[in-house]
Amino acid sequence: MKKIFILLAAGLFSVGVSAQTTYKMRVLKTDGTEEFYKTSDVKQVDFVEEEEQQQQEEPTVKVFLSGDNPNYNGQCQVQTDRYTGPDGQCFLNYPSQLSNDPNVKHGVIIWGPGGGEKPGNYPNMINRLVSHGFVVLELKESPGSGDPAIAAINWLEKENSNPNSKFYDKLIMDRVGCAGHSMGGLESEQAWLRDSRVYTACLNNSGDLNHSAMGKMKDGKPIAIVYGEAGMERPNAEGDYNNGVSCPACLVMLTGGPDQGEGGYGHGSGPWTGHAATCAWMRWHIGRESFRKDDFTTPNGEFMSGNIVGAQGRWSGKYKNWENWTEE
Repeated sequence: MKKIFILLAAGLFSVGVSAQTTYKMRVLKTDGTEEFYKTSDVKQVDFVEEEEQQQQEEPTVKVFLSGDNPNYNGQCQVQTDRYTGPDGQCFLNYPSQLSNDPNVKHGVIIWGPGGGEKPGNYPNMINRLVSHGFVVLELKESPGSGDPAIAAINWLEKENSNPNSKFYDKLIMDRVGCAGHSMGGLESEQAWLRDSRVYTACLNNSGDLNHSAMGKMKDGKPIAIVYGEAGMERPNAEGDYNNGVSCPACLVMLTGGPDQGEGGYGHGSGPWTGHAATCAWMRWHIGRESFRKDDFTTPNGEFMSGNIVGAQGRWSGKYKNWENWTEE
């Protein structure tokens, strides 16, 4: 609150002033200069205590990330809480040492297992994501409706608001990533379509059966599909990508794989061999590492035409609708 001290000019200049005398008010500045004012022109002199206007800017929240190469595990040790979550049947995976900085928080990823698979069946993918700093909740199952994924986000949001939770105020819940294998990919895609908190989805060996889901997204949220050259999901992955899609999208295929009965990289290739692509995608969109855009949206980008690190073959990708896209 400002303090104002007022001196009325009439009273200030009345003492010792005769009718024949003309006075000026002199203001002597700290730099040695002077300013003069006729007393007849001054009605009131105020001494105002200056109030410092300090704009309290909201601190920028950064995403906790470990390591820098999605082709290898990061530095975080993986901790798993089994049989938890909204239905008591999920696995919750997180770095054993969570951030203690209130301005550095963990990105969240919901992982959907494929049909007949269970939480805990995707160690390559889960360890890669968590070791890079993400908190990953594995769903019990993936019906493909988006309901379990959304329930998981709601549950984590409560944990993030609970002072008694280890995750209290440590999670970024307004920019969630969803990923999953096969039916888990469809689960991720539906959560991406339905929930504004889900910023991006990365489907592994998946794609809408009607080839229409991806085309329903109209607000510019990005999406990717990682799939195998010989996987049974290939027609659906490519059909979903090619059918009237206006959002920023990438189609990332593993090629040149060993023939293990499918004629190359097959239906399990995304989470077991191609997990670097999902990790890089999430570091880009959830971790806000904008420099990774070139890996997915240029002809020579790593996941468009580069070698698959640690395995035989190459990536072969497509991308579209990135010309006018800006990171939110």
